[in-house]
Amino acid sequence: MPGITHNPPPPTVDPAVLASVQDFSTATISDCLDRMAVLHGLRPFHRQGRLLGTAFTVGVRAGDNLAIHQALEQVRRGDVIVVDGGGDTSRALVGEIMKAIAESRGVAGFVIDGAIRDTDAFAGSDFPCYARAATPRGPFKTGPGVINGPVSVGGWTVSPGDVVVGDADGVVTFPPALAPRLIEAVRAQSAQEAEVLALIQAGRYDGRYAQEAKG
Repeated sequence: MPGITHNPPPPTVDPAVLASVQDFSTATISDCLDRMAVLHGLRPFHRQGRLLGTAFTVGVRAGDNLAIHQALEQVRRGDVIVVDGGGDTSRALVGEIMKAIAESRGVAGFVIDGAIRDTDAFAGSDFPCYARAATPRGPFKTGPGVINGPVSVGGWTVSPGDVVVGDADGVVTFPPALAPRLIEAVRAQSAQEAEVLALIQAGRYDGRYAQEAKG
């Protein structure tokens, strides 16, 4: 069986960029990126809390988590482990033990295009975990896999080093180079939405927002 391909870790996202987007909703970020950037079909399994960090990507074969175990030996504080499991939900790729390892190493969260298990441990925690489903069935541990290569998660390509943002609605990602334009666009849309909400509350909304705005 082929082994695990290890690529160099990506640069960490500038903390100033993360600070600038930490309060942005995933919905507004997606709107301002042509309604794209969404990792479709994933849902939060944790109790509460936002996800924010640098994408540390892992590609695995369906139902096999050997590469994720190896990635946990390389991650840095603030990394988000983003796993392309092909959307397969027949076997869990992470569970309580791997969650504990990740937390102990400062990982910002899990994004799993596949299944997890030990959901009570995630549901009782604020450690962010987004996945497609849950199953008690355990994984293979034989490979192959790729660490820090481009992956496809929920129909969206995630590159190592991308910004990862997650909230109650789901997860979006984007390259750090887009941050200046995106931050400006999100602030403008948020201001427009606040204005519309004020008009609605004042009974003066005329419907123009539906035709003019992105949200």
